[in-house]
Amino acid sequence: MKMAFWLYFFMFLAFFDLHAQYPILTPFALSLGAAPTFIGWMMGIYALTHLPGNLIAGQGVDRHGSRGYMIFSMITAGCILLLQAHVTEPWQLLTLRSISGFVLAFLSPACLALLASLSTNQTQQGKLMAGHGVMHTLASVVSPAAGAFLVAQVGFKLTFQSLGWLLIATGIIAIFTIKESRKPKPSLTETGVTPKQKVPMKLNIIPLRVYLLPLAVACSQGILFFELPMRAGGKAGIMHTGLYFSIISLGALVTLSMLFLNRLSPYKRAHYGILGIALSFFSLAALPSIPLEVSLFALGMAKGVVFPAIASLFIDLSGGQRLGTVFSLQSIAMSIGSFIGPIVAGMIRESYSPYFVGFLLLMSVLLLVPSVRKPLVPTTPISAPTSMT
Repeated sequence: MKMAFWLYFFMFLAFFDLHAQYPILTPFALSLGAAPTFIGWMMGIYALTHLPGNLIAGQGVDRHGSRGYMIFSMITAGCILLLQAHVTEPWQLLTLRSISGFVLAFLSPACLALLASLSTNQTQQGKLMAGHGVMHTLASVVSPAAGAFLVAQVGFKLTFQSLGWLLIATGIIAIFTIKESRKPKPSLTETGVTPKQKVPMKLNIIPLRVYLLPLAVACSQGILFFELPMRAGGKAGIMHTGLYFSIISLGALVTLSMLFLNRLSPYKRAHYGILGIALSFFSLAALPSIPLEVSLFALGMAKGVVFPAIASLFIDLSGGQRLGTVFSLQSIAMSIGSFIGPIVAGMIRESYSPYFVGFLLLMSVLLLVPSVRKPLVPTTPISAPTSMT
């Protein structure tokens, strides 16, 4: 599992870089004179530009492998961060964030597909997905506080430059360490079938309503990433924001460390986890007597259950085939949710609690998507029926 180790290492560095920006982007935009509604659109457009990248990544990873897309994504995103350090107007930040959203759309499908390809059975897949979640969470525990601390010490410009060079260096090192084996498909004679015979291959169709799960979770995350820095006081509360995001990640780390959870059905894990996120949002919206830190820690614990479960759920539903496309579609659903969430939060926060909207959305999705696997209908066979000649 040497490849898995290197992959986890680079994912940790990439996720560290990305999560370090969460507590500082909103204060940075406020320092440029951006209004809350504009900030919502800035965060939303980042997710919207994920869509074309996800579409390209899905087919590209299946055809060409993950390595090139991972390297391209990290190096290009690092260059954009170097440019972001020099912006002086809100529209410039909006433009760079939209480009960044496109190039980073390749990273997640490529990483997940490469990880899944390293396993030979469902148990290994579950462990590798959990490992992905652990690396993601470990990075997100320290990076928000680290990003806020850097801004407090050296300012926005040097912070963005440091994060940019970190991503570029990670991508360059990955060129020499990530090796991907592209195993050729076995020939017909190798499988015991004569050349005149053609065996039909069937692919599972994943119901579209299943994609409501990652969409709703991402939408709620978009609401949280917008609202939490605003509630913390924007630029004045940047250190508090960083600590709040770290508390969420600590909660996720707790449940990710409970490896026995991987033995449970991913369908039930996903639903119970989403229920936990929904109840945490209700607490943030309507139960001020509960300390904010407690609600955020509970929300993080629920996240630690949800994300590995959803990944395992889609692997199971797909039958382990065309994982690049499967994870690309999952990323598209999450991009749509991440686009909707902050925009809605920015538009309604003066009248309603965005947290309560997130609660209603998550509970609605739980009612629409079953918590147990339903029989899937295969597609039309790709090849013709067996020839008798």
